Amino acid sequence: QVQLVESGGGLVQAGGSLRLSCAASGRTLSSYRMGWFRQAPGKEREPVVSITYSGSVIYYSDSVKGRFTISRDNAKNTVYLQMNSLNVEDTAVYYCAVARGSRSWSTNPEDWGQGTQVTVTS
Repeated sequence: QVQLVESGGGLVQAGGSLRLSCAASGRTLSSYRMGWFRQAPGKEREPVVSITYSGSVIYYSDSVKGRFTISRDNAKNTVYLQMNSLNVEDTAVYYCAVARGSRSWSTNPEDWGQGTQVTVTS
């Protein structure tokens, strides 16, 4: 099992930026895809973006392309989500998740973080 601890959430005005971090431990992560889901109030949890150990990125939400950037520091076992030009629709709990090998990260991740709240005000 991989332990995931998110940080960096908070309250920000529309147009602002936040950077989320997710520190992983418990396993060697070279074969894991890591990334972020989010769950807005009253909505289902949805995949946002993921990244492989080698840096291959997949965006699952068109609404964040061009505004959100995922990165990964393999030496620190940490994945980041830089969120720019935030709008109120980005308000959600953001969850870090991982999946190993051929397992589908977007539909069946193995492990989850506890989530971090991002609130964007108008």
